[in-house]
Amino acid sequence: MKIVVDTNIIFSSLLNTNGTIGQLLFNSDSVFEFYSCSYMRHEIEKHWAKLKRISKLSDRELREAQHKIFAKINFINEELIPTKIWLAAEELVENIDVDDLDFVALTKYLKGYLWTGDKELYAGLKQKNFKRIYTTNELTALRKKRG
Repeated sequence: MKIVVDTNIIFSSLLNTNGTIGQLLFNSDSVFEFYSCSYMRHEIEKHWAKLKRISKLSDRELREAQHKIFAKINFINEELIPTKIWLAAEELVENIDVDDLDFVALTKYLKGYLWTGDKELYAGLKQKNFKRIYTTNELTALRKKRG
């Protein structure tokens, strides 16, 4: 099952690799394939100082965590996504959060499911009848059921 991982999930896993999110990423190989946008790598770098400050990890420790997490994720170049899918995704995220456009477009492109910790995005997409979205708790329950 293809799962698209958004920014807040990756940030959370970097801040605590031993937490529920980290455990899902590291221990779900038989159930899930994780994906994210190539742009995500730039987002991490952009917020690196903040991640270091919040995590209280050294640069080396945080880089090790990043390396382990990124090894579990297939990064897809957004340029592969057809315009038609971008337009459909744009309709979905308008009035919610345009910053999540890439993740919704990638989810539609892969015919996968979006994993988010963003409650506003989750509620907004559900309200627009977008069913291909999971919270961490829902994904944990699904893994338990399937694994």
